[in-house]
Amino acid sequence: MIIAVDGPTASGKGTIARALAAHFGLPHLDTGLLYRAVGQQVARHGGDPDVAADALAATAFDDALLADPALRSETVGALASRVSVHPAVRDALLQRQRDFAAQPGGAVLDGRDIATVIVPNADAKLFVTASLAARSLRRYLEMKARGEDVGRAAIEADLAARDARDTERAVAPLARADGAALLDTSSLPIAAAIASAIALIEKQTRS
Repeated sequence: MIIAVDGPTASGKGTIARALAAHFGLPHLDTGLLYRAVGQQVARHGGDPDVAADALAATAFDDALLADPALRSETVGALASRVSVHPAVRDALLQRQRDFAAQPGGAVLDGRDIATVIVPNADAKLFVTASLAARSLRRYLEMKARGEDVGRAAIEADLAARDARDTERAVAPLARADGAALLDTSSLPIAAAIASAIALIEKQTRS
């Protein structure tokens, strides 16, 4: 069984995807980490994330890099959003994602183009969203908990900019796929959001 989970930054899709993987006994891949790894590699080697050649050169990273906690930072997240607009980068990472989905038994993948591009034939598709205000508050609280000195207004502006890049890029823009169930987590506690997601996936796989 392949489950595709898409949605914007801080919508809760990662938390929900991990919970779905645990519930259904499937491996999970946060595909956003692939782009974060590319962005981080570009920065480490003095490249420009807005230059396609620099970003493409950074796609040949070792999978071990995906375990680096530094990939979760807001700085790297912003770099990921910038490198992800390059078609060559998306092409370079495409097969890695499809290979993960094709493993025996299936998998759960979350990102921004899973159900539209990576595995459009997924057995179940979920589009997780939330208001910009709810997402910026979540990210603000996460960062404060990690001891980072941040302002909520700056976080909201950054998320809005990422949303624009993700939805307006020419290749594989963030969009709800045909047949994807919609889950708005704006006012849902984590447990309720996870329960709703499980119910939506079970409904799709039963039909």
